[in-house]
Amino acid sequence: MELQLDDDHLVTRAKAGRLDAFEELVRRHRTTVYRVALRMLGDEGEAEDATQEAFVHASRGLAGFRSDARFSTWIHRIVTNRCLNLLRARRPAVPLPEVEVAAPPARAPERVVEVNWQLDDLKQAIDQLTPEQRAPLVLHDLEGHHYDEIAAMLDISVAAVKSRLHRARLGLLDAMRQWR
Repeated sequence: MELQLDDDHLVTRAKAGRLDAFEELVRRHRTTVYRVALRMLGDEGEAEDATQEAFVHASRGLAGFRSDARFSTWIHRIVTNRCLNLLRARRPAVPLPEVEVAAPPARAPERVVEVNWQLDDLKQAIDQLTPEQRAPLVLHDLEGHHYDEIAAMLDISVAAVKSRLHRARLGLLDAMRQWR
């Protein structure tokens, strides 16, 4: 039976030059890192590039990683910053990817159409958020990270995370008021 090492031990081994340790870190975290990038960028190709660039950046900067944060927080910070830079460079934002939604009961086909319209409007509203508002919304409401983790990822205070998240939600509420 093979012993499963935690991220801290893998980071220590990777710093010592063990390529297999860094490869294991990539394997463990690439799916969540890609998902964050995809939700922020809305484009699969850009998300793949941002994910790869984040891990390349991490491998080059691993010697400077102080381990005062978890590796997962650090790699999410790297990919989030990469995505924010890409979003700022390409305003207006690209729409979010399509999301599959379970259809309501067959007896209500008009409800299916209404739900699809609501989702389209919600995606457009999220696309209109500033990158600074979109990042905390994606990281908290879609990825489930805690405020302190998001603060570390974005290098801002917890109060700033809460403020940006609040402004993002207010913007979404305003954009979706016709559906209330």
